[in-house]
Amino acid sequence: MEEIQERIKKDIEANPILLYIKGTREQPMCGFSAQAVHVFERLGVPFETRNVLDGSGLREALPQVSNWPTFPQVFVKGELVGGSDIVTEMYEKGELQPLVEKALGSTKN
Repeated sequence: MEEIQERIKKDIEANPILLYIKGTREQPMCGFSAQAVHVFERLGVPFETRNVLDGSGLREALPQVSNWPTFPQVFVKGELVGGSDIVTEMYEKGELQPLVEKALGSTKN
């Protein structure tokens, strides 16, 4: 389990916008995951996804790393933002866009 947790931490640090979802970006397996993907697609920004149902142990290990029990889990610039409800609300209020722009701007060389 520790090995998976270390891999998760490195993955979160390496990707400015990372969504841990049930299913894939192309085929989310739950409505909440689909909603989170949709928000970032509407923003038109690059983002990565990881399928917690792929059998790799992500589904069991991630809540221990993030202290967040449900999925999806959205990370921006290494920080947990929350799940689909929080991300959607932030998007609708215009609060997500500046956070995302800052995260992506900080990765430019």
